Amino acid sequence: MAFGWIDAQAEQRRRAGLVRTLRPRPADSPLLDLASNDYLGLAHHPEVVEGAAAAARTWGGGSTGSRLVTGTTELHTELERELAAFCGFEAALVFSSGYAANLAAVTALAPHGSLIVSDAGNHASLIDGCRLARGTTQVVGHADPEAVGKALRTHAGPAVVVSDSVFSVDGDAAPLDALAAACREHGAGLVVDDAHGLGVLGDGGRGAPHAAGLAGADDVVATVTLSKSLGSQGGAVLGPARVIDHLVNAARTFIFDTGLAPAAAGAALAALRLLSREPQRAARARAVAGDLHARLTAAGLDAVRPDAAVVSVRAPSPEGAVRWAADCRTAGLAVGCFRPPSVPDGISRLRLTARADLTEAQLDGAVRAIGGTRP
Repeated sequence: MAFGWIDAQAEQRRRAGLVRTLRPRPADSPLLDLASNDYLGLAHHPEVVEGAAAAARTWGGGSTGSRLVTGTTELHTELERELAAFCGFEAALVFSSGYAANLAAVTALAPHGSLIVSDAGNHASLIDGCRLARGTTQVVGHADPEAVGKALRTHAGPAVVVSDSVFSVDGDAAPLDALAAACREHGAGLVVDDAHGLGVLGDGGRGAPHAAGLAGADDVVATVTLSKSLGSQGGAVLGPARVIDHLVNAARTFIFDTGLAPAAAGAALAALRLLSREPQRAARARAVAGDLHARLTAAGLDAVRPDAAVVSVRAPSPEGAVRWAADCRTAGLAVGCFRPPSVPDGISRLRLTARADLTEAQLDGAVRAIGGTRP
């Protein structure tokens, strides 16, 4: 029977407690949201919504083609110019998603004969980029610059090191200074996925590379998403102009993909301008994360200290995590639930988003719901 093997895999997932299901949310959900990546609370901000609506009225519902044909509007180039300037890079290139941006950066910058050194805790999009690249990948221990240097010493040709800036599971930050030093010692490039850093880390939310003094360096490339702190959709690669020009000519997820919808570009640009005017939003997100961690720990929960806006709470098992998240929903709280294979260490977690717009009362209620429903 065609696809008969799917049934066996479905049964294996069921037995392991790893079945995933879609849960459509209404526009006016009564749940307190600690599950999304809307770190700055901008997805519903009137200026961001109007930015999307105005772009759609001006440019239409879609970009109408790939970026190299009809899919590049003046709005796209405006967003790229302002995003690069805000983050401190020479140039930027917008993609239809952060996932596509990561695939582009890794595959286009790791040709045949090159070495890719990848952190064991990297996001799936970086991992898939490594799998698709023509270079050889060596996975090293999590946040281990010494292991990176050791791997680079084994290779005489071109090399690139890829790492999240803030890892999406526990919210811990990569040692970017040490990684950059290891890269420079061996003449390697550094690609940093700053999806969880943009809008949260650095001066006014300019991101982890900016905070580490790496923005604008000729050997550093950053990728970002527009769907987290900027409350929109899409992604971008930031770096030297010659790298961006190379991606335009070599990155398959840019050349053969339809351009980002104008509404998403308009929303992202509005959010970026809002963040530029209100840089305190980034500090507020970090403060909320620290406060949430302190409250969870005081309640006796095994919470990991955050370096940005992600706070994770360890669960006893995959099944326990699913049940815990469901009980939280019953108590009026939406939380993320991370289980294998999404977690590289095999430990299931509740994943919480410390949004900048959360109030003290909401934090109190969230901790009560999580503590009161623990397995």
